[in-house]
Amino acid sequence: MLGFSRERLTSKSRFVLGRVLLLFLVIVSTATELRSAALSSVLIRGVPHVRQKPDFCGEACAEMYLRKLRVPIDQDGVFDLSRLDPTLGRGCYTRDLMQALGAIGFKIGLARYEIPVRSAASKLNEEFAALHADLVAGVPSIVCMRFDEQPKTTEHFRLVLGYDAKSDEVIYHDPALASGAYRRMIRSRFLDLWPLKHDDEKWTIVRLRLETGSPLHAVRTPARSRNAEYAQHVRKLRARLPEGGFSIVVQKPFVVIGDEPADSVKDRARDTVQWAVDRLKRDYFDQDPSDILDIWLFRDSVSYEEHAEKLFGTKPSTPYGYYSPRDRALVMNIATGGGTLVHEIVHPFMASNFPECPAWFNEGLASLYERPSERAGHIIGLTNWRLKGLQRALRKGTVPTFKTLCETTTHEFYDQDRGTNYGQARYLCYYLQEQGLLVKFFHAFRKNVAADPSGYETLKSILGEEAMTKFQERWQAYTLKLTFGD
Repeated sequence: MLGFSRERLTSKSRFVLGRVLLLFLVIVSTATELRSAALSSVLIRGVPHVRQKPDFCGEACAEMYLRKLRVPIDQDGVFDLSRLDPTLGRGCYTRDLMQALGAIGFKIGLARYEIPVRSAASKLNEEFAALHADLVAGVPSIVCMRFDEQPKTTEHFRLVLGYDAKSDEVIYHDPALASGAYRRMIRSRFLDLWPLKHDDEKWTIVRLRLETGSPLHAVRTPARSRNAEYAQHVRKLRARLPEGGFSIVVQKPFVVIGDEPADSVKDRARDTVQWAVDRLKRDYFDQDPSDILDIWLFRDSVSYEEHAEKLFGTKPSTPYGYYSPRDRALVMNIATGGGTLVHEIVHPFMASNFPECPAWFNEGLASLYERPSERAGHIIGLTNWRLKGLQRALRKGTVPTFKTLCETTTHEFYDQDRGTNYGQARYLCYYLQEQGLLVKFFHAFRKNVAADPSGYETLKSILGEEAMTKFQERWQAYTLKLTFGD
């Protein structure tokens, strides 16, 4: 006896008791059918084990069998073929993995369907018999199952490779474990964990068959898009996002994070970041930065100062924004406009394409694009706020020669600035731009930097000037006639 009368049961208690009895009957029925099923032992040997990257269990399962087949597509390549948006910051779900496996050439069959709980035992045994028949034919399966006995536990892909009839154990590779090769699980437990129990009335079965169609050795390895790398990067980012409505946009080679409305962040990623990157690469840069860099766009000065210190441990030294190579991050107060953002975008590209570039030209080119525009599809810089200070210094006669500017060390340029270094470098670049010589100078300087590390001799050559004193006089007269604002 259960210790209570039928009359004392509430409707809720009767419902719960009914569910318990139903599950009990399913378990008993499953055990009975298991004993009656006569399945032979089978094992697909020689499948290398691969440890998954975070949340890439399905991708790693595919890579394991692809390695046996000598098809050079790894878990990152499987992710790429899934066409999954890396901004989601996750690995493949069943639908995504189906897309990838189909693109590779596997015949996966009906991968996902639902079974009624009342007939779960017989359906599960039918499905296991079909899985076993595939193993006998040399076809492994990727199954999605619960990681442990809890109904709402993490779902996990495993690669099923065999069955031991003597011990009644399923043999599989587990990509989550370092020692995950050819592990064993009693069949009754496997059949309990296999269904995804999202519903009281019906359960979901997921099995992706890895039957080969046309020879997979002919499959073309996908070009590296770095999408998998971006997905892993975004996954880590999401774990450390501050509270306050931040959204993420992958805008290669950057990841843009902002606390403005999501549509505004997308617009800035497209209209400022992508626009600038496309045009800078058109004229100057062949290589993207080697690291994935984050662009943090904070909506105002309060958010900028608070989050810069909280995320990176330093108080900003500028109200506009800065680039931190250590943190692989561009940190912006976007309320001040997009000019500083374009300025800072130049620096990581310069580091990847022209690492020997001296500070004067690095900052001169970056400063030129603080007020960016476009001419005939190419990026240009317009006059900006630095002009007035430079013009005052020119009238006072305190601007050094171009030889002195070019030969400044990094320390001298930043820490011993006469107040003119940025302005002089910017408006030298502006002059070269307006004469159609700036892009030519960049490429000539990069090519000749070993012989001319300061760029001064290359500058003379591009200008066609030997008497740089006379050129400086002409440049000063030219610069004094420029205007900006009032």
